[in-house]
Amino acid sequence: MAKKSKSTWIWYPGDYEIWLGNQMNGRRTERGAFFPPFWKMDSHYVTVEFSKQLELAEPEDIYIAAEGKFNIKLDGKLQFGMPDSFHLPAGTHHLNIKVWNQATPPALFVDGETVHTDGTWKVTYEDKEWIDESGKASDTSATTYMDAAHWNFDDPGARPSEFCLSLRPETPVAKKETNGGILYDFGRETFGYLVVHNPGGGGLMHIYYGESPEEALDTEHCETLDKLKFAAEHVTDLALGELTRRGPVYTLEGSKAFRYVFVTTDGNLTYDSVSMLYEYLPEQYRGAFRCSDKELNRIWDIGAYTMHLTTREFFIDGIKRDRWVWSGDAIQSYLMNYYLFFDSETVKRTIWLLRGKDPVTSHTNTIMDYTFFWFLSIYDYYMYTGDRHFVTQVYPRMQTMMDYVLGRTNPDGMVEGMTGDWVFVDWADGYLDKHGELAFEQVLFCKSLETMALCAGLAGNGDDEQKYAELAAALRAKLMPAFWDEAKKALVHNRVGGQRSETVTRYANMFAVFFGYLTDTQKDDIKHSVLLNDDILKITTPYMRFYELEALCEMGEQVQVMKEMKAYWGGMLREGATSFWEKYNPEEKGVEHLAMYGRPYGKSLCHAWGASPIYLLGKYYLGVRPVKPGYEEFSITPTLGGLEWMDGTVPAPQGDIRVYMDAGRIKVTAGTGRGYVYISSASLPEASRGTVETLGEGRYRLWVDTKDEVMITYTPN
Repeated sequence: MAKKSKSTWIWYPGDYEIWLGNQMNGRRTERGAFFPPFWKMDSHYVTVEFSKQLELAEPEDIYIAAEGKFNIKLDGKLQFGMPDSFHLPAGTHHLNIKVWNQATPPALFVDGETVHTDGTWKVTYEDKEWIDESGKASDTSATTYMDAAHWNFDDPGARPSEFCLSLRPETPVAKKETNGGILYDFGRETFGYLVVHNPGGGGLMHIYYGESPEEALDTEHCETLDKLKFAAEHVTDLALGELTRRGPVYTLEGSKAFRYVFVTTDGNLTYDSVSMLYEYLPEQYRGAFRCSDKELNRIWDIGAYTMHLTTREFFIDGIKRDRWVWSGDAIQSYLMNYYLFFDSETVKRTIWLLRGKDPVTSHTNTIMDYTFFWFLSIYDYYMYTGDRHFVTQVYPRMQTMMDYVLGRTNPDGMVEGMTGDWVFVDWADGYLDKHGELAFEQVLFCKSLETMALCAGLAGNGDDEQKYAELAAALRAKLMPAFWDEAKKALVHNRVGGQRSETVTRYANMFAVFFGYLTDTQKDDIKHSVLLNDDILKITTPYMRFYELEALCEMGEQVQVMKEMKAYWGGMLREGATSFWEKYNPEEKGVEHLAMYGRPYGKSLCHAWGASPIYLLGKYYLGVRPVKPGYEEFSITPTLGGLEWMDGTVPAPQGDIRVYMDAGRIKVTAGTGRGYVYISSASLPEASRGTVETLGEGRYRLWVDTKDEVMITYTPN
């Protein structure tokens, strides 16, 4: 490996992410069949121009590496060949390097004494070069030049196209002979490559994977399987049609999700054992949580493991069935990530991949609501990271995405499903009308327009900022007249043909709570008429329970939410879960928990959106959230919610924030920024530093602007 330098590999923004996503999707199979997501698979730009204005006090030799064929122009003059080094004379120069690559994204690495490829280089994907009758060349493209993108490929030998996840050997914890084969148990949900040791003889090996023993042993219906043919000198992967020279160890090419593996053989084929290579993205667990409740500690741990399993090249939904990037799933992964890993690079990669290329031909993942979640995720990212530059880079694609949405509104300026649109909302155990103007979709649309206005401001586009703010205000003014039912004390589900329905669901109501679209009276009405009302259609997916519980937390119902977390996520643990599921209905029994989509094992038992306690505990119990972008200012509102004590850490860009609380003390150590700690107390609290302010009866706050521990003593209300 070459030496580390100040240089890094660079490419056109979004291109590498799209290519990497295609590589990941191209590996996906379903019951041994090639099955990537077909709705929209974009490609990278095949020719990219990289340019840099140089001011050199001394002559300089630069080293050049490229992924693809390339040429060099210095001050408009084309240079000979594709040299791996190039001499730059002293003075002011314009350096252009054009890279072509059909197979992988054009990428560039340049390293010199003062010249280094980094995010300050400019890139464009189209060349409008021409030469006029005088022989003068035009070096200006009609396309917009953007800042080059990069990740962590800081060695010239570490080419972006060669990226792969990390591997770690694992062995089964148990095995048993059954049904004419051997059932191996790896102890918990996992993901990786099965390894066969010391195969002997010849014949077929049938491999059936399962998140449960029932699935692995059901050879006709399990979701994932492999078949291998061992001959004298070769092994054939029958799913892929690929031939490999036989040796003492055979590692299957395709990675799979499983806990159990059932292996049968025919002919005279034998083998000693199987193991696996666990495949993962190395992550630092910066967030932490411990409390007086052992079950809740286990919920946090299993949630963290679930998040790690689904954090890969991108944030994916689940590791068994889909293994796809879905916007609705991803926005929750981002939020949980901010309280666990604080991996901003994977957030950016996932946002780029989900957006894809222009022209826009469908909603994100074809789902209307998922388009809106994509918009919302960008400003969330900015608030947690403070990375304004990313917003300015992605903003042009936000514009074209919103243009698509605005082109599909009805005469009332509202969105409703059109041909090719999937109006999803949620998987519901009961009828959920998807017709007409759904209140849920309008609330998301309105928040998306508000987000566009904020991001336009960050990108320096004042005209857009005003335009989107006006559109948002106009739509928001229509929400209550269109959907609020005073008799029901709630937003109704939808309006069809201008007629308001009688149905009330939780979705629009809970989003309106934490989006701030309701008066305090309306919030209180919704809490009782909807959120705490068992007659309203219940939510049985962790996906929308995430938002239901967040709305209750926003209204101070942490004690109730704690009971819900222990019942719902604790219920999965009591059913034997080692990672959290795509869906959980406590009324189901036994193998009913494994079924979904009309398939006996269709449910994912490791689904990212199942890890939402990570987010809830960090934001609403430890109570840490950014007030200004990048935690320049934070707020901390710790709430025990029925616990005797809790101790946890929330990661932030410049350092971690630690919070401890029991029935009389709060201890805060802020490794980043500054902000207020909010305290509920029956009397004036005392602090080891600073002055406690009174906000109202039983409510106080303390300004914290030190990295040293601050202790507050208080009296519980």
